[in-house]
Amino acid sequence: MVYTTIKYELVEQILTITLNRPDKLNASTSTMERELIDAFDCADKDDDVRAVIVTGEGRAFCAGADLSTGAQSFDMDARRGLVKRRPDGKVDYSHPSVRDSGGELTLRIFRCLKPVIAAVNGPAVGIGVTMQLPMDIRIASEAARFGFVFSQRGIVPEAASTWFLPRIVGIAQALEWCYSGRVFSAHEALAAGLVNKVVPPNQLLPAARVQAREIIEKTPPVAIALIRQMMWRMLGADDPMEAHKIDSRASYSRGRSQDAREGIMAFLEKRPAVFKDRVSADMPDHFPWWTEREYN
Repeated sequence: MVYTTIKYELVEQILTITLNRPDKLNASTSTMERELIDAFDCADKDDDVRAVIVTGEGRAFCAGADLSTGAQSFDMDARRGLVKRRPDGKVDYSHPSVRDSGGELTLRIFRCLKPVIAAVNGPAVGIGVTMQLPMDIRIASEAARFGFVFSQRGIVPEAASTWFLPRIVGIAQALEWCYSGRVFSAHEALAAGLVNKVVPPNQLLPAARVQAREIIEKTPPVAIALIRQMMWRMLGADDPMEAHKIDSRASYSRGRSQDAREGIMAFLEKRPAVFKDRVSADMPDHFPWWTEREYN
């Protein structure tokens, strides 16, 4: 795919995806969302991508949805044509045209097999902040601002943020931000746990790259892919036994791998490990476990 709203730059195993509509403060469009989904598809398929950084071009990260169509900006019938109706005239909510496109994006990021770091360079509101929630580490510039502004626009939070946000900052803080729709500072985001650290603007991308490099240089890609999915998906488990089931499978399969043998010998021989297993070829046979109807 030829990208028109994002930049895709792979340097030394770090993929930087840059939202690239600076004249519109990187406001999100359906084209941008499709391109981002494609970029994460490409990242998962490419073993040379070991970590992903997402940032914005210019002075904003993402100013939310593009509202250039005016009052009908959130009207799906106006944007996509009338959605499918049932015989009784009611909306068929199972039809794909009803799906929230922002949610399709965040679910794709959630499924990513590489660690994802948000480098929030400026204002991030609406979809500009909700798309960050399934990312693993969020580093903010002192110039960043955040806002779950949906209530002030007469709508509700999207992009599966009602699942992600309370798990990150707690239900009380999530509700206060979403009820008020107010815009808040990077330091408030840090205090609430929405971001991991706040740095001066000129240190943002270097800090993100240092974080990515630490992962790349010391850890194997298959273990990282498994850890990422194990951690995120256990947030919704109803009993620790569910974690024990997956831990047991992963511990068995990885314990027999050449990466495990290499990690042990590198430690004993006091040398850097050289991990050779690859996400494209060496994921264990129990992956992806969540697609099974039943498991014991």
